Amino acid sequence: MRNTHGIDVMWLSAFREVAERGSFTAAAAALGYSQSAISRQVLSLEAEIGAALFDRLPRGVRLTEEGRCLLDHARAVLDRLEAARSDLRALHDMELGRLRVGAFDTADADLVPRALVAFRTAYPKIALSLVEATTPYLLPRLLTGGIDLAVVSAYPHQTLDAEQFDLRHLADDPLMVALPRDHRLAAQPCVRLAELAGESWIEGFPSGSDTLVNVHVHAGFRPRIDFSVREWIAKQGFVAAGLGLTFVPALAAASVRPDVALVRLHPEEEPVRKVYAATVRGLTRSPAQTGFLRCLEEVVRDSAISDRGDGLTGWGADPVQAQAPKPA
Repeated sequence: MRNTHGIDVMWLSAFREVAERGSFTAAAAALGYSQSAISRQVLSLEAEIGAALFDRLPRGVRLTEEGRCLLDHARAVLDRLEAARSDLRALHDMELGRLRVGAFDTADADLVPRALVAFRTAYPKIALSLVEATTPYLLPRLLTGGIDLAVVSAYPHQTLDAEQFDLRHLADDPLMVALPRDHRLAAQPCVRLAELAGESWIEGFPSGSDTLVNVHVHAGFRPRIDFSVREWIAKQGFVAAGLGLTFVPALAAASVRPDVALVRLHPEEEPVRKVYAATVRGLTRSPAQTGFLRCLEEVVRDSAISDRGDGLTGWGADPVQAQAPKPA
């Protein structure tokens, strides 16, 4: 028998149809070809494998031993190809697939959950999962294929690798000062860092003080950090108890507890980080990645607040009292 690496799928389809219908005429009618075209395809298959597949009879055809051997294989190949076509259509139509999202913690307070809800509502058959971690952890995981898309952030003194990643800017996320509700400055529309000189500060652990120190150094002094607390929700508890102040990203403002007041820093001193959706540069985006990017952008657009008259704009929170963003 000849090497059969050159078998054409159309030959197999014609062969199966003739075998199942018992004649070239019936197979041609079923497939929408002429009888001579079906005959040529079967002859090409027979030439490729080096054996007759049918005995041609005065009325119809009958499978040879080689034909009976090949038929089950032809059916299996054609069925698998049809299953592959069906799965590919399902992926394109987002009726099948997965999406593994990575995000930093405060993005998970409001932005990412709302985008996930919108995505799941639109595409309920896509399997979703989430990894929460810092930007320096998420980007390498994105490169190695552990996640499909990452929501990451960077302050002006930090850089992200735009050569390895496509970075789609989602929002500017200013840091706000969290104070106890009865603090002397809690009702102010905005404050200067100089007004907070001497205050106790609560910052992240073990290396979460970099941003806090950097902001104060630009203002000409160093902050007094009395407590280091790993989780940002725990930091709110320390603030509410009157043990110090902390920074809260505007992204998380809607989740701030009611006994904590949020006040904006003056625009000249306000630290603003940029939030991005990151994918790997040079790789084709899946339909699920594209769909989730669209959901993220829609949530950002629906949550953006207009200028309040004090020259400050930002994500989903007014000074003093955190307000829930509009539903997506």
